[in-house]
Amino acid sequence: MENDKKRNLILIGFMGTGKSSVGKMLADMMNYKFVDTDSYIESKAGSSIPELFASRGEDIFRQLEQEAIQEILHSDGLVVSTGGGSILREENRAAMLAGGQVIALTADADSIIARVSQDPNRPLLQGSVEERVHTLLEQRKDAYRFADLTIDTTDLSVDTIVGIILAHHR
Repeated sequence: MENDKKRNLILIGFMGTGKSSVGKMLADMMNYKFVDTDSYIESKAGSSIPELFASRGEDIFRQLEQEAIQEILHSDGLVVSTGGGSILREENRAAMLAGGQVIALTADADSIIARVSQDPNRPLLQGSVEERVHTLLEQRKDAYRFADLTIDTTDLSVDTIVGIILAHHR
């Protein structure tokens, strides 16, 4: 593996695939700093993600997200959990690939629905959660393919996922 791929670990994937849970444990085990791009954006903007979507719209949010990814990936020794839609922009995908090892976490639709259906902080899930998850999964089905490693988290524990990533990263 190229040395620059070891700089950071960047977790991508649809909402509810385990990026935050896996990222926090992975950062602890590697003695890296954990950074969640959504939390970073909220802190910088002084608003929650749902508020940003409501007041400024998805396009402005995606621009803030792109700026955040660029800023975050200037550092080394990070485990970065990205927003589920961050991969929609080519600039973000290029920055992620240049910034470290990209790991895609996936899960089946039923698992995702079970994990996110009670979360009020999911602005893209307004309306029927099941319908929105299926629609977004279909729209993004090929979007995570650029990753260096893909792990289906459907039936795996956080410990197991972290172990797979550590084994691949060494």
